[in-house]
Amino acid sequence: MKKFFAEFKKFITRGNVLDMAVGVIVGGAFTAIVNGLSNFILKPVINWLLALVFGANSLSEVFTFLKKATVVDAATGVETVDLANSIYIDWGAFINAVINFFIIAFVLFCIVKIINGVKEQDKKFKEELADTISKEDRKAMKKQGIKMKDSAAVAAYFTAKAEKEAAEKAAAEEKARLEREANPTTEDLLKKILKVLEEK
Repeated sequence: MKKFFAEFKKFITRGNVLDMAVGVIVGGAFTAIVNGLSNFILKPVINWLLALVFGANSLSEVFTFLKKATVVDAATGVETVDLANSIYIDWGAFINAVINFFIIAFVLFCIVKIINGVKEQDKKFKEELADTISKEDRKAMKKQGIKMKDSAAVAAYFTAKAEKEAAEKAAAEEKARLEREANPTTEDLLKKILKVLEEK
């Protein structure tokens, strides 16, 4: 029994199972968005167009009857269509399915396009880094546990390296300036003498 639960734990914590669970949840939420877009935004516009063309008020009223059954109301004497006993083609449901298909296809196309664009930029960034990174930098990043795939960590490494080099350069320049002031050359002494004479 313990082995069974251990295997179950291993199965449930695998990456693809978690990805699938996230996909199902996001897919459910996405379906609600698509249905809302279809029912509350696109359908009213289509209903209006259909009302102009066919005289029907909504997609639910667009039928082609193959066999029409009617019911007469005894109280009012009004004859109405009995859809339960009629044979008909429901164009409204078909049009609704087509609308939902195109919405889903369009949104998925946009999502895939964005993801592919991000992947392409990441690939270009990695190729540029591969061309510019020296062996010393690769070794230093490997010691720090930075992987070449992690573009953010690689960028942070080079930023830190540039800051360190700038600080070292500034320190070296300051050290050289102090040493020159402590041990002036003949040229420095002549410049000082000339400056003093000009001031007088």
